[in-house]
Amino acid sequence: MEKLKILLESYRAGDRTLEDVLRFLKKLPYEDLSFARIDHHRHLRRGFPEVVFGEGKSAEQIARILEAMLPWDDPVLVTRVDPQKARKVIEWHAGLTYEASARALFFQPKPRPLEDSNESPRGIVQVLCAGSSDIHVAEEAALTAQLMGSQVQRFYDVGVAGLHRLLHLWDELQNGAVYVVVAGMEGALPSVVAGLVARPVIAVPTSVGYGASFGGLSALLGMLNSCAPGVAVVNIDNGFGAGYLAAMIAES
Repeated sequence: MEKLKILLESYRAGDRTLEDVLRFLKKLPYEDLSFARIDHHRHLRRGFPEVVFGEGKSAEQIARILEAMLPWDDPVLVTRVDPQKARKVIEWHAGLTYEASARALFFQPKPRPLEDSNESPRGIVQVLCAGSSDIHVAEEAALTAQLMGSQVQRFYDVGVAGLHRLLHLWDELQNGAVYVVVAGMEGALPSVVAGLVARPVIAVPTSVGYGASFGGLSALLGMLNSCAPGVAVVNIDNGFGAGYLAAMIAES
C-alpha cells in the first residue's frame, strides 16, 4: 500500500511517467510465474505480504519468486529453508538474511515512519518454549511476529519439568499482550501459562517427543483439552501461524 501511494504521489509531482505507473499496476493483483502465482495484493488485503513456504521448493524456484517480490520493498519471509538451500538463494539475492534457528530466509526493509504520529505502539508478543528442542519452532514464531512489526520477548527452556523456571518469570509475563507457547511431549505448558496471565495464549504443539507422542499428536490433543480458558491451538510445528496470529492480536 505504501509503495503504491509513493508511486502515485511521484506521478502527480511529475517525477514518474504514466508508463512507470502502468508497469507497476500490470503486476496486480498477482504475477504468474507458471509454477507460482505471486499474490501482490496480499499486503493490501491482510496488512502483510504473501509468505513463501520453502519446503518442497527448489532454490531456483524460491529465487524466482523473490525476484518478483523484492522490488516492492516490503518485508519478505521464506519459511522452512535448510542451510544449503538458503546459501544458494542468497547467491542470487545478497540482501537476504538467513536465520538458522528459525529455518527462515527474510528481508526487512527500513521501517517507514508512522502515518499517524499519535498511533500507539503494538503490545508485546512473548514467545515461550518448553525445551531447547522446541526452539526452532519458537524462533519461527518470533521472527514472523517481528517482521510484522511486533516487539518480541523470548523465554526458552521453561517447561513443566522444572516449573520454578517459569514461576520465576511471573512479573515479566504480566507485560505480554499475547503469548505464543511452544511445547512437545505432553504439551502441558500452554495450560500452565494461561493460568498465570490475563491475555490470550496461542499454543503450538511440536513433533518433539518419544514414540507415544505420535509426532506431536499427543501434545496437540493435550492443548486442545486445556482446562485453562483463553487458549487457542495451531497445527503441529506451525510457528509461523502462531507468530502471525500473535502479531495481529498485539496490533488490535
